[in-house]
Amino acid sequence: MNSENISKKILHWYDNNKRFLPWRKKVYKKQREYFTLVSEFMLQQTQVKTVIPYFINFIDKIPNLNSLAKVNDNQLMRCWEGLGYYSRARNLKKTAINILKDYKGKLPNTIDKLKSLPGIGDYTSRAIMAIVFNKKIIPLDGNVERILKRVFYLKKEKEITKEYLTSKKYFFGTSNRSSDYAQAIMEIGALVCKPVNPLCLKCPISENCISFRKKDFEIKTKNKFNKIKYFEAKIYEKNNKYLLIKNDKFNFLKNMPIFPMQEVKEKKYKFSNNKKINIKLSNMDMKIILNKIDKFPNLTNKILLEKDNSQSKILPSFTKKIFRSIHKI
Repeated sequence: MNSENISKKILHWYDNNKRFLPWRKKVYKKQREYFTLVSEFMLQQTQVKTVIPYFINFIDKIPNLNSLAKVNDNQLMRCWEGLGYYSRARNLKKTAINILKDYKGKLPNTIDKLKSLPGIGDYTSRAIMAIVFNKKIIPLDGNVERILKRVFYLKKEKEITKEYLTSKKYFFGTSNRSSDYAQAIMEIGALVCKPVNPLCLKCPISENCISFRKKDFEIKTKNKFNKIKYFEAKIYEKNNKYLLIKNDKFNFLKNMPIFPMQEVKEKKYKFSNNKKINIKLSNMDMKIILNKIDKFPNLTNKILLEKDNSQSKILPSFTKKIFRSIHKI
């Protein structure tokens, strides 16, 4: 496998087929660091097409690291509202504060220092090193992993680790465009080497791909186990006002406004005559009883939500789904 040939093919494909993404705009170095930081946080567990409008709005409202470090938490959450995984937004602000305090406003340029910042793990640190600092690093996301598995015809789960460590000599060659190169491989995975029905005739390295030669593109994936849990949501309503609480009880949606809830046994869920809804949150399938109550309890952390003013409040999608379901009861 000729590494020089492969790197040229991949970069040529990227130059002619890459998507226009707002965080890829040509900007000065400091702004590029900020764009990459924000986009990589947003892209954690979220698809590109979902992130694009949120990124554009975020940069419009919070244009640089200094404004991010000083932004009011309420405005920060408003910019993030609907994107989910709200801890990412809180960690992003903490990271901005740390960068200004400890690194004079510049992204640290080592993996270990990047990983010491809130919300930055192995993948995000490698993506920043490749994209911002032009280092010969391939961030191993699902798209890149899929390409490696197909090119080298890896069928066992543990094979990917060994191949990942040695694949750089096959892929990089002597190219000095490591930033573009890392993005190019991720782009091929997203647009061409798809999980189902890969577009091999459009792939720049199909002739180097063992899976293509064998016509076998199946990839064994880990079965993601979704836990099924049962809850009762108490819908306190009075005079067109609903009672929410700041969540300090559950690990999901920490410190976000939710309806008062408690986990219940499957038996209670099955035998309840109240309306029920299903919501999938991360790796959990939530089966929820909606129990309407017309008398408000005395709670210290309560938030009153007016029915006609709900759109002006910053609410997670989870709470909005329950809110919409209430009016179908």
